[in-house]
Amino acid sequence: MSTLTDNCDKTRKFITAHLTDDIRTLALKASSNKDIDLPFALNQISGWQKARTKLPSWAATEGLIYPPHLSMEQCSSESTALYKARLAQRLMSSFSNSLPPQATSLIDLTGGFGVDFSFMARAFDKAVYVEQQEKLCLVAQNNFPLFGYEHTDIQIVNGDGISYLHQTEAATIIFLDPARRDDCGGKTVFIADCTPDVLSVEAELLSKSQYLVLKLSPMLDWHKAVDDLNQLGNVVREVHILSVKNECKELLLVLQAEEKANFSNTENSPLRLFCVNDDQLVSFPFRASQTANIRVFIDDLVPDMYLYEPNASLMKAGCFGVITQQYPVSALAPNSHLFISTNEIADFPGRSFQISAISSMNKKELKRILADITQANIAVRNFPLSVANLRKRLKLRDGGTCYLFATTLLNGEHTLLRCVKIGNK
Repeated sequence: MSTLTDNCDKTRKFITAHLTDDIRTLALKASSNKDIDLPFALNQISGWQKARTKLPSWAATEGLIYPPHLSMEQCSSESTALYKARLAQRLMSSFSNSLPPQATSLIDLTGGFGVDFSFMARAFDKAVYVEQQEKLCLVAQNNFPLFGYEHTDIQIVNGDGISYLHQTEAATIIFLDPARRDDCGGKTVFIADCTPDVLSVEAELLSKSQYLVLKLSPMLDWHKAVDDLNQLGNVVREVHILSVKNECKELLLVLQAEEKANFSNTENSPLRLFCVNDDQLVSFPFRASQTANIRVFIDDLVPDMYLYEPNASLMKAGCFGVITQQYPVSALAPNSHLFISTNEIADFPGRSFQISAISSMNKKELKRILADITQANIAVRNFPLSVANLRKRLKLRDGGTCYLFATTLLNGEHTLLRCVKIGNK
C-alpha cells in the first residue's frame, strides 16, 4: 500500500486541492507530476468522493486513508453500520445490569475496511478487528485512532479470522461477514457457499459468544439460511432485513446457543423478524408470519381508494399476512403484493398512492384513462406482461408524475390502476 512518506506534504496538499475534481480528468492532467504519489492520491480522492454520500461522518474526518475501490464499493453504508451499532447495544443490554459488572467484548472476524467494526466498537470495553489483508490492517491502524475510542481497547489482528477463532477466548458478540462470491466470481445464494464456511464452525462460534451476528447478502434465501443454521437447534433468534431508500442492502442474522437464550420478551417465539427501510421498522414473530391469513379485498374497487406497495424489506420477508394484521388494509389479490384501503394510512411501511382511474385491458377503456398522458411510471404485479411489453403496448415513455399498476384481481380480471403518489417514500 502506498503511504504518505517522501512526498507527504505535497501529496496531501494535492489531495486537498482536488477533492471534488473529476478523477479521470485529474489523472490525465497530473500524470507528469513527479512530486506526488499520483495512484495513492487518486485513490484517496475517489474514496472521499464515495464516502461523502456513503459515509458522511468519515468524509468529515480529516486524516482518514481510504482503501482500494473494491473495498469502498463493498463496505457498509453509514446508515446500515449505525443500525448494527444500535443492535449491538440492545443485545448487550442484558449485561449492563449484571452483578458483578461484566466486561464486554466484540470480535469482528472479517474486518474489511472496518466500517461496521468502527461503529459497533464504541459500545464495548474491548473490540478486536481481524483481517487477513495486510493493506486493510494498515488502513485500520491509521483510521481507528481518529475516531476517538476513549473507553474501548481496540486491537488489530492481521490474520485469518477462523484461525483466530480457534485460539481466542469467549466474546460478548462475534461478528462475521462471509464473502459471498464463488471461485468464478459469481454471487452465491446459499450460506453453505459463503467463505468462510459458517456452518462448519457454527458450534464453535456459538460456544465462544453470547451472540453471533452474521451479515449476509440480500440475494440469499433467508428461509434456507435459517433452516441450515438451525441444524444445531433453534439458535437463530432474529432476522433483520435492511433496506436503504427502498433497496434491499443486507441481511443480518442474530444467533445464540439454546442454553444461553432468554425467551421472556419474544412472545414465546424463538425467532423474530425485523423489516427495516430507512426510518421505517416493522417487527413481528416469525411464527405469526407463518400462521397469519392474508385478508383479501372483496368489495368493488373504485377511484379515490388508496393503494399501497410494501417496502423492499417487507417484500423480501414475504410475510404479507402480517401486513393485513398490523394495518387496516386488504390485499388486492392473494398474489398481487399490493394492498388497498378506503382511508389513507399515513404510516404504512412502503409507497402510498391514491387511485384516480381504473381500467380493464380493453383498448377503449385504456384510451379513456390514458388520453391525457404521454409518459408514466409502470409496475406490474401478478400480470402476464412485462413492464417493457406493457409500456410498448400503451405507447408511453418512462417517467412523469403518473403511476400505473397492472395487476390481476381476485376474479382473474387483468386491471390497470392509474394512481397519484402520496408523499416522498
